[in-house]
Amino acid sequence: MEYAVETFSLTKVFSDWWGRTKVYAVDNLNLQVRQNEVYGLLGPNGSGKTTTLKMLLGLLHPTRGKALLLGGDGADPKINSRIGFLPEESYLYRYLNARETLDFYGRLFGLPARVRTMRIEALLDMVGLKAVANRAVGTFSKGMARRIGLAQALINDPDLLILDEPTTGLDPIGTRQIKDLVLRLAERGKTILLCSHLLADVEDVCDRIAILYGGKIQTEGQVRELLQQTNKKQITTDAISDSTVEKIKQLVEAESAECVVTSPMDKLESFFIRTVAAAQEQAQPTSGAVSTTKIGEFLSGAEPMESILDKLVSAPVSQEAASEQKPVTEKVLTARDSQAESDAALLSKLTGSAEPPMPEPVVKDEKAPAEPLEQRQVRENILDELTGRPTPPETDTQNTGKTQAGDSGDA
Repeated sequence: MEYAVETFSLTKVFSDWWGRTKVYAVDNLNLQVRQNEVYGLLGPNGSGKTTTLKMLLGLLHPTRGKALLLGGDGADPKINSRIGFLPEESYLYRYLNARETLDFYGRLFGLPARVRTMRIEALLDMVGLKAVANRAVGTFSKGMARRIGLAQALINDPDLLILDEPTTGLDPIGTRQIKDLVLRLAERGKTILLCSHLLADVEDVCDRIAILYGGKIQTEGQVRELLQQTNKKQITTDAISDSTVEKIKQLVEAESAECVVTSPMDKLESFFIRTVAAAQEQAQPTSGAVSTTKIGEFLSGAEPMESILDKLVSAPVSQEAASEQKPVTEKVLTARDSQAESDAALLSKLTGSAEPPMPEPVVKDEKAPAEPLEQRQVRENILDELTGRPTPPETDTQNTGKTQAGDSGDA
């Protein structure tokens, strides 16, 4: 399978009430997204990006044409179980907290309890919401809702991740984290289809892009090839003297070319992140998402982030489920042993002995004095009431006499 996403003349026409053609949202779209690629789908409002994503996922039926995801139909449960989707607006149950929300989506995918617990804690840490995991998501800001929405898109460890405006409402640090996370997931073999209006974000993470307008692809290609200005050259040096700058200008002017010498500027995103990181190092309190700088370090390549992502892309669920059986059996056996010790201690107190009575072998001894029948029945009734055991059925006098003679040692 060469392409993770492939469309064939995909078209969606929205009609008015009378059935007349109202607008071509997507017009004859032929799209190919390769395996293990970060692909950016760009365009202004109304260009057909969200409509395309909905048709890929089977949420909208195309007017004509066909789409394949991971070699099959996106509406097939076997296929969409391998897809993670973050919609433009996260529709979450507002009265569930963050941990319960992820657990709910994990149950929809049929993940075992042990796998759900491991992935939920890893994802909450990854998106910076572990400190507010018990707050209802209805109280989250838009940026925090996007974070929990991204976590639910990753709960099933998808092979294909579709993100529609993933950084909307996020602060600059959160935006940087999402971009780093996209790159890390791509390194681990995931395919990512990304829609965004923030072109700087797309430029940083995408391998290829396509620009839509009027439901059609206007241009497509590698980001570097599309953006590189081959008719100009750029030279960056350390600080040099003014005299050296003048010599460089003279050399350039001798080539009949224009020369502009300026000092490079830092990106505002980098300056913002450094400022916030300094405030967080001083442990200043905040009521929003926390540990964002820490998550940024994880995503930049530190060892803790490696272990989290390795857990998310770990062994198949079936192996996880099989490994759960042994600890459960050991727990049951331990409970039985504890109950036996408790019963022995209780009988020791009732009989007044210092140690729990040990059962003796049954030996018939005709010389042993037989216990009176009435006294034996009274004693057994008292023990039955104290220990909650059912009263044994009555037997005839002869059988009881034989039992007394044979079991006197046990009494």
